[in-house]
Amino acid sequence: MKVVSAVKVGNMKDPDPGRRGKVAVLDRPCPPLGDEDIKVKVAYCAICGSDPHVVGGIFGWEPPFGLGHEISGVVAELGPKATRRGFKVGDRVGGNFRRYCGTCYYCRNGQEQFCENVSEEPGMAEYLIWHESQLVKLPDDVSLKKGCLLEPVSIGVRVMDKTGMLIGRRVAVSGAGPIGLINLQLIKMFGATSLTMIEPNPQRRELARKFGADFLIDPSSQDVEREGMGITGGLGYDLVIEASGAPKAAEAAIKVMANAGRLLYMAMYPNDYEMPLNLYAHCYKKEIEITGSFVAPYAFPRAAQIMSRMDLDDFTDTVYDIDDPEGAFEAHLGGRHSKVIIRCNKDLD
Repeated sequence: MKVVSAVKVGNMKDPDPGRRGKVAVLDRPCPPLGDEDIKVKVAYCAICGSDPHVVGGIFGWEPPFGLGHEISGVVAELGPKATRRGFKVGDRVGGNFRRYCGTCYYCRNGQEQFCENVSEEPGMAEYLIWHESQLVKLPDDVSLKKGCLLEPVSIGVRVMDKTGMLIGRRVAVSGAGPIGLINLQLIKMFGATSLTMIEPNPQRRELARKFGADFLIDPSSQDVEREGMGITGGLGYDLVIEASGAPKAAEAAIKVMANAGRLLYMAMYPNDYEMPLNLYAHCYKKEIEITGSFVAPYAFPRAAQIMSRMDLDDFTDTVYDIDDPEGAFEAHLGGRHSKVIIRCNKDLD
C-alpha cells in the first residue's frame, strides 16, 4: 500500500530545514490485523502544522517513517474481537492516532495523554490498522472530507476543557491557523466577549472575522499590548489562547492578561525555546495562571458531536492526491491555504 513518509536526504540535524528531510510515497505492507483491531480504508488525511516539524527532525526520529494523523475513512475489516463498539464494515470513521494502554499509572489516573506505553500508527496512507478504542463514528451530516478534521476539532475541545471559561469573559486568540480558528469558533459558543484575534496574515484575519472575532490585531503593524488593553478598557483579557507557536507571539500574549487571567499555550513551539517570565509582575502580583495543552485525551467523542455545528468549509478546499505529497507539503508551507488535505483513496468521498 502507498504510505506518505519522511525520507532522509541529509543530516536530520542540519540547521537548514530544506536539507533535513523531505516527503515521498513509499510502498509498505499493511500491518497485521489484531483481534481487537480495525482496518480502515483512509479517505482523507489533513496536513497538521506539526507534520513539517516532524519531517524536519524535531523528535529526532530516523527516517523513513510514516506521517499523518488527521484522518477519515471507511471501515474495511474488523478483527474477530473488535465488536464492543458496534462498528461494522462500511462505517464512516475518524479517530485518535494515539493508542493508550489503559493500564499504566497515568491511564488509570485520568491522564492518558501521558501514557507510558502509547503507540501510534500513521494515517497518511491508503489503509491503516487501529485499535477499536481509537475510532469514532462520524455523524451522518459530516462528510469524509470534513471528517478528517475530527482530530483538530478534538484539540479545540481539549482546549475548551482547560479554559475554565465562563460566559462574558474577555478572550483573545493568538494565531489564526486552523487550530486557532477552530478555538475561536468554540470559544464564541461559550459566550466570549471582546473576542479578539491576533494574527499578521490578512487573509487569516478575515477568516477570523468571518468566524466571529469582534476585534482583529495585526502584530506586524500594531502594538499588541496597547491595542489589547484599549479593546478591554485597560483590564486585559481574562483568557488568552496562544495557538501560533511563534516565540514572539508567546511573549506578547502575557502582556495583555487581566488580573487572575488564564493563559493557555497550546501550540508546538521550538523545543529549545525558553520564554522570559517576570514571576513578580505576572504570577505574584497579577495571579496569572499559565498552562498548556498536549494532545486531546477524552475529547474525540464530544468533538464528533460538535462537528456539524462547526464552519469547516474553508479548511477543505485544497486537496492533493496521495501521489503528490511534495506538492501538498509545499502548498502547506506556502501559507496561502488555511488547510491542505491529502486524498488517500480516490474512490471515497
